[in-house]
Amino acid sequence: MPVRSALTHASPAFGTDPTVAELLAARPHLRMHAIDGLMLEQVPLDSIAAALGTPVWVTGAATLRARYHRLRSALDDAGLGARIHYAVKANDHLVILRILGAEGAGADVVSAGELRRAIAAGILPSRIVFSGVGKSDDELGLALSLSISQINVESREELERLSSLSVACGRPARVALRVNPDIDAGTHAKITTGLADNKFGIAWGEAAALYARATRLPGIDAVGFAVHIGSQIIDPAPFRAAYGRVADLVREVRASGCRVSLVDCGGGLGIGYRNESEGSPRALAHAIRETLGGLGLELVVEPGRWLVAPAGVLLSRVLLVKQGAAGSAPFVVLDAAMNDLLRPSLYEAWHGVVPLSPRDAIGPASAAHLVGPVCETGDTFARDRPMPALQAGARVAILDTGAYGAVMSSTYNARPLAAQALVDGARWTTIRARQPVEQLWAGEVVPDWLEADRSRPGYPGEVHPARTTPKTT
Repeated sequence: MPVRSALTHASPAFGTDPTVAELLAARPHLRMHAIDGLMLEQVPLDSIAAALGTPVWVTGAATLRARYHRLRSALDDAGLGARIHYAVKANDHLVILRILGAEGAGADVVSAGELRRAIAAGILPSRIVFSGVGKSDDELGLALSLSISQINVESREELERLSSLSVACGRPARVALRVNPDIDAGTHAKITTGLADNKFGIAWGEAAALYARATRLPGIDAVGFAVHIGSQIIDPAPFRAAYGRVADLVREVRASGCRVSLVDCGGGLGIGYRNESEGSPRALAHAIRETLGGLGLELVVEPGRWLVAPAGVLLSRVLLVKQGAAGSAPFVVLDAAMNDLLRPSLYEAWHGVVPLSPRDAIGPASAAHLVGPVCETGDTFARDRPMPALQAGARVAILDTGAYGAVMSSTYNARPLAAQALVDGARWTTIRARQPVEQLWAGEVVPDWLEADRSRPGYPGEVHPARTTPKTT
């Protein structure tokens, strides 16, 4: 196996995977202390792992605030004054919502549960947008009863239902039509949402006519359009193309005599997971200003991943190192698994992995397969990843897991949900205890007739004297 130092530059033998030093250089909220090891903000991550065990999610509050301020400044400097509604699906912990809400963010929700979470975290209904392709009548009724800021309607069918529900409850619905601009965002197929064959949004050729109908429907206050073309977008060109099409639609609809006062620009700004450049808030703001800035519109953006992904890490421990076949890389088996972090299995996503120990971090690197203990071949975090030699018990941080990490966790293989911690400068605290294993079946019910079976003779769980081995003398 090729070997190099974990802190030196990549060589062709290792492809384009960044080194530990390169990963940390791109993430100023992380640093390797010579004694305390990997630090998030001012807290040694090893101390959290020692106290709470692993796997454990850790989020940096100061990092989250700093990223929000970067986005807010970019929008303000461009003269847009756009409202920021955080996409709750990225990470719905009450602490995350409370932090962002305190900074001035509203919420973009896609279910009644997320709507209730946002309100429980203190975000006012007047600062909540409800998106999503399949809202139930109960969900729409809840949104109407709370008089939320805006409902992004994604189909003719939903618009007609919402009109009926609004009239029935006597509460008007403030509506933006989500349109599908048929723009390729250049991202992973499973996270693109703006192509004509995606399930999201109203077909481009039907948007103007449906908006005109919306203005005539009882109970509907049609205010504008919404668009979202996908996630993890680095290049601003797709944003510019989509917003340019929406700007043309606004002009067309206004020319027909309809009022359009708002455009919801959606989210999708990407981060640098590997060695790609991070999506630029200033480039996004420029794309919005260039296309929509002169139309006198109220503007909304709905960031999720860009705000929270870099602020979070998943800490894990090496269970064992299993040697592979002759000439192949060893398997480094972690105690974190695909039920904790699904993205690598679901999207073939790349996440940086950094040892917590400063001694491990400077060791020579060679190829390794990083896997979890779940009984699935897909339970793999990385293949042929250049890593320093890690022994059983060594701890690592899987980077950039603040978005679509804990929120997508499951209890597959009867693995309890991991603990969560919050770092805020030099202090930290637990924000979710590790789930007790008994909670996995606490809500399950065994029917009475099955319980009665336990008393019948020959029940497999019963030990009968006749079946025991006779005692010999």
